[in-house]
Amino acid sequence: MIKRTIEISKEPAHLAVKLDQLLIQQRGTTEAIKASVPCEDIGMLLVDQPGVTYSHAALARLMDFGAAVVVCGNNHLPAGILLPLANHTEVVWRINDQMAASKPLCKRLWQQIVIAKIKAQAANLVRESPQARKLITLASEVKSGDPSNVEAQAAKVYWSAWLGDGQNFKRDPEGDGLNGLLNYGYAVVRAAMARALVAAGLIPALGIHHTNRSNPFCLADDLMEPIRPLVDARVRALHQQGKVILDQASKATLLEVLTAQVRAGSPTGPLMVALHRTVASLVRCYQGQEKRLLLPVAIEPQPC
Repeated sequence: MIKRTIEISKEPAHLAVKLDQLLIQQRGTTEAIKASVPCEDIGMLLVDQPGVTYSHAALARLMDFGAAVVVCGNNHLPAGILLPLANHTEVVWRINDQMAASKPLCKRLWQQIVIAKIKAQAANLVRESPQARKLITLASEVKSGDPSNVEAQAAKVYWSAWLGDGQNFKRDPEGDGLNGLLNYGYAVVRAAMARALVAAGLIPALGIHHTNRSNPFCLADDLMEPIRPLVDARVRALHQQGKVILDQASKATLLEVLTAQVRAGSPTGPLMVALHRTVASLVRCYQGQEKRLLLPVAIEPQPC
């Protein structure tokens, strides 16, 4: 069953729990219930309303059911993630395998990730355009560990053609407008990936390629790279509709990326489910049972 994503941003509320139901109550009263959602159905709770308060029991029960709680800051971008502690029966073994992963293995896995990302970027551009063809060529040139940083070369080609019609765009992680929309979508995917990693008994901070000592989600950042173009496509569609501000409607559109239909291996299904298949394949790679990751590939037509 696909887990639900609950967003609270319109009005202040108090979150409590009763009989394993998350109660979204009107602030200042314990009786005016706006909504009630089974805790077991929630995969992610995203709060972008500074007036929201919580009961300790509500947060604890959400953790019991494996939900991730994402709290947004004043800029409406996710500022923190509360994740459940892994209660996997093999968590110690999984962490040992993760820490014992050899450099050659990590380099091969990163090569697969970069190739998948560049191919996904190519699929986001006009079919058979010079930029799309260039990206496909670059994907074939990625070596183990990507020592030539083909990923960066591809990014220059991709972003120059992303909006189409000769429109210029500069990707800026600190920017607003379209950059703010991209940042929000990426943060949502990052939280979902971190949740899948914890559920599998892995440590999100121990990355394959990313190794920033101040980043607690290096592994999530690694694995989400091929998924970024799913967010890019939705942001571009919003731009084409004249929506360039991170408001209620645009956030709702970007949250839909978690239910996007993708293929990870043979089965197809929602992205949030596919993330668990990707993480399971990573575990098997760490264990030496497999050599390839099952990375999500979009099967929906990407808006151009």
